[in-house]
Amino acid sequence: MNPLLSVVIPAYQAQDCLARALDSVVGFGDEVEVIVVDDGSTDGTADLARRYVERFAGQVHLLSKPNGGHGSAINAGLERATGTYLKVVDADDWLDRDALAQVLDTLRAQVADGGGVDLLVSNFVYEKVGKRRKTVVRYRGALRRGRVSTWAQTRHFGKRQYLMMHALTYRTDVLRRSGLRLPEHTFYVDNLYALVPLSHVHTLYYLDVDLYRYFIGRPDQSVQESVMLRRLDQQLRVNWLMLDHVTGTVAHDRRLRRYQLHYVEIICAVTSILLLRAGTAQALAEKEALWSQMRAQDPELYRKVRWSGLGQMCNLPGATGRRVSVLAYRVAQRAIGFS
Repeated sequence: MNPLLSVVIPAYQAQDCLARALDSVVGFGDEVEVIVVDDGSTDGTADLARRYVERFAGQVHLLSKPNGGHGSAINAGLERATGTYLKVVDADDWLDRDALAQVLDTLRAQVADGGGVDLLVSNFVYEKVGKRRKTVVRYRGALRRGRVSTWAQTRHFGKRQYLMMHALTYRTDVLRRSGLRLPEHTFYVDNLYALVPLSHVHTLYYLDVDLYRYFIGRPDQSVQESVMLRRLDQQLRVNWLMLDHVTGTVAHDRRLRRYQLHYVEIICAVTSILLLRAGTAQALAEKEALWSQMRAQDPELYRKVRWSGLGQMCNLPGATGRRVSVLAYRVAQRAIGFS
């Protein structure tokens, strides 16, 4: 029988943190297949992974490939996976083992009951360096707890309740049917992973457990603002691909469409604020092009996103407006505990 769950761990230069990620997902028997995708590391990542392959024979697998970036590693893991469900765990993050056991119980029951849901959603915790009080992102209110739902049964998603990759355990054939293929040598592709397959998701299950531990705060981490400013071209590329997907895909439910707009609104706001922070003539021109092209490409999408609260916040006119936009963004970050 195929494993119940494939855990794909993209790993690049991860010798110092990979053991923590692996320790959190091994030892669950044949139900959990762990695939470490070594993305061209030159340190001891592969050697460390091989020790787990030997210790957990048949349960942990190592796939080594030339460097292609985070998206390339996820693509390779998806191709190799044999589990009914799939979870991506970045090499510097980890899962709560008790919560994972509950996830497995839930998935097992769902499969036994008639095939299983398309997407299981669980909570994730920001494990920020130096911060004792952790921020937990939960989906109470937006999703029904402990029950199979359709998009029509979802409710309003709050600003912090967008479905990041960390919250998602997809049915593997949903990912494949969606045609998901993440771009190589590009950061921030997790936004595409969390958006593109949703048009093939018809049933959801929200398990209210704090499963994923999202480690943030390293100076060189891709989500650090200074790093994001250096990689604005990649943030923009992902943003454009998200817009192309939402524009070119017909949502099978109006509440799915509403959620897609919610997610696009957040990512467009993040991109816009980063461009304002960069402050160069080129960056400001890129911001104007983002919104102008959205208006030309999909007027309805533009109207709903541009005149949302976040859309207005990041498009205040003039130099003073730009400073206010950045300040408002900072306040919002602190209010929800992300900074």
